[in-house]
Amino acid sequence: MIISRLIVKNWKNFKSIDVELQERVIIVGANASGKSNFLDIFRFLRDIAKPGGGLQPAVIEERGGVSKIRSLSARTNPTIEIEVHFSEFGTRDVIWKYKIGITQESRGGRLQLIKYEKVSDKNGKVLFERPNLDDEKDKKRKTQTYLEQINTNSEFREIVTFFEKTLYLHLVPQLLKYPRAFTGPDLSGDPFGRGFLDRIAKVPEKTRNVSLRRVQEVLKLAVPKLKELKFTTELGYPHLEAIYEHWRPNAGKQQEDQFSDGTLRMIGLFWALQEGDSLLLLEEPELSLNGAIVSKLASLIYKLQKLKKRQVIITSHSSDLLQDRGISLSEILILEPTNEGTVVKTASSIKEIQYMLDEGMTPSEAILPRIAPNSINQIAFEFQ
Repeated sequence: MIISRLIVKNWKNFKSIDVELQERVIIVGANASGKSNFLDIFRFLRDIAKPGGGLQPAVIEERGGVSKIRSLSARTNPTIEIEVHFSEFGTRDVIWKYKIGITQESRGGRLQLIKYEKVSDKNGKVLFERPNLDDEKDKKRKTQTYLEQINTNSEFREIVTFFEKTLYLHLVPQLLKYPRAFTGPDLSGDPFGRGFLDRIAKVPEKTRNVSLRRVQEVLKLAVPKLKELKFTTELGYPHLEAIYEHWRPNAGKQQEDQFSDGTLRMIGLFWALQEGDSLLLLEEPELSLNGAIVSKLASLIYKLQKLKKRQVIITSHSSDLLQDRGISLSEILILEPTNEGTVVKTASSIKEIQYMLDEGMTPSEAILPRIAPNSINQIAFEFQ
């Protein structure tokens, strides 16, 4: 199952979004245009639906309250609204629609409240619509969504499972190398990879070994002299161990704290592509990687996601990644900041870009100059 259409109002950078999404989505835009905030829409729905989650912690604990989420461009309608359409992988037929509107009490405890919530199935049948009579009788009911209530979501549990299994990855190599050097509680969902090795350790041994062998074979093509990648434990702590070809026997062993940042990011990326089958969110997967490797990422992701029938949404600044002529313009979302918030456009809706591709340009050549800041050429003169 994939998200085939996203409609949003008053979310952070965005006053309004209405876009169709493909199985593979690549989001591009200038710095601070809202790429991470776009991904956070899906993380927010995950934080509501996951066990132990819910609307209140997703809004207050994870994001600092409605006032931190609501777009600065919101005026007459301050409600935060999200509508998601679902389709099966490879089709555009809508099988589910989920809608939610969120606001905040104007006085009192300033609780986050459901303004409305609605689910309909593939036949257009409305399974429920809120607020209902019970909600009006007991206002506290509006502090929880039906996504987080087991006794109310049985008819659309498929949506709940999809949201709660959403995986976000923006692996920070230093957190993986030195996890015990960074104190404090882990962030929800471990987005930066501090507990990455613990996640690998929890996978059954047979499955873990198969997945690591796949990662190993891809790494061999990208990392010179790599011979073997293994999972080990030492004094109760999990480790990755790489063995490199070396003239001295057993001298070519390294653990993760000796890996390069690029090697660790590749391991995290290739593992995540095999981990689960729900929505995968990748934040700038090209970081620390050689350009030649990055140029193959889009096609590699496509091959792996097709096997899993899994949707992958990627943010990127990389010209190397967008050199791939196999990327369709319908897969690329362009974020353009305006005075009324960031506008989201599908690249295929922009005639000039389509014309450039017809003339032989790559997606990178047609799109990246469009999103570059207008005054970027002046940056070198600012320090003279």
